[in-house]
Amino acid sequence: MTNFKEKKINKNSIVISLGDPAGIGTEITLKALGSKNLPNNMQPLLVGCKNNIKETYKKLIAKGINYIPNPNNLDIIDIPLENNFIPGIVNKETGSASFNWLFHATNIVLKEKARALVTAPISKIAWEKAGHRFTGQTELLSELTNKKTSMLFTAVSPVNKWRFNTLLATTHIPFNKIKVHLSKELLKDKLDILLAFCLKFTNKPVIHVAGLNPHAGEEGMLGEEEQNWIIPILNEWKLNHPIVELYGPIPPDSCWISAANAWKGDVNNKTPDGILALYHDQGLIPVKLIAFDEAVNTTLGLPFIRTSPDHGTALDIANKLIAREDSMIAAINNAWILSD
Repeated sequence: MTNFKEKKINKNSIVISLGDPAGIGTEITLKALGSKNLPNNMQPLLVGCKNNIKETYKKLIAKGINYIPNPNNLDIIDIPLENNFIPGIVNKETGSASFNWLFHATNIVLKEKARALVTAPISKIAWEKAGHRFTGQTELLSELTNKKTSMLFTAVSPVNKWRFNTLLATTHIPFNKIKVHLSKELLKDKLDILLAFCLKFTNKPVIHVAGLNPHAGEEGMLGEEEQNWIIPILNEWKLNHPIVELYGPIPPDSCWISAANAWKGDVNNKTPDGILALYHDQGLIPVKLIAFDEAVNTTLGLPFIRTSPDHGTALDIANKLIAREDSMIAAINNAWILSD
């Protein structure tokens, strides 16, 4: 293993952990690093298995994908795979590898040897097989840094450069536990976090909040959460943040329509700078429908910037060399911009 302490890593470095080796992480990373749309002075530092990187490179070149960088010209923290694996099939070995790669990549950024962290997708099932009881990379990063984190998805429209932001109030928890976690303190905290992010790009943010129930409860007919505590919380928060135009709770089936229109070019004074989703799939379904290739998972609350593509390991196309690198390019670019 290369000792990263011996490497001279500067603030132009972006550390990339390569995710589950049975998935598409190495493929999309090499493809992304061949893009002309990355910052000229960005210096990638890959954390993964050098032999696997070289094998993936050879396969891509053989397929005629020749715009990718030669691994011999890349900085790589080599943490070799201990056993062979079958592309598309995760097991405890691939879970252990992706966990270790993320662990080492995180330490590099924590030691301020780089400006940001980008993570390729991992398999939660593989982590479970390897004995790592985390529901995702965000949760591991939270424990490693002893920080409360938030999951935000951000994307920039290729049509008009409008930035689309969705923050999740709750993340990887079972559906029947969502209401238990949605406390007054949590909602106010997430609104504060979303506001702080939006203020990076605008002075007077417009924020939309999705309702919990169908039709946002229909004034109590379809659920009382909105009337009894969500609306009072939003009203109280709005009084303390007069610079914000806050709308909500908005029926979830229409909450993202204005964002979808803005993504296609129709931006107006009611277009949201940020949307708060109350649970994981409520936010992720519209995000992926609107901006799948450009959306980036951004972890807020860490002592450094961390981004990741908004898709998973794509085991069904692993080793077919057809994975699109757009979201990884966006993840690298956002890591660079947000850490500036």
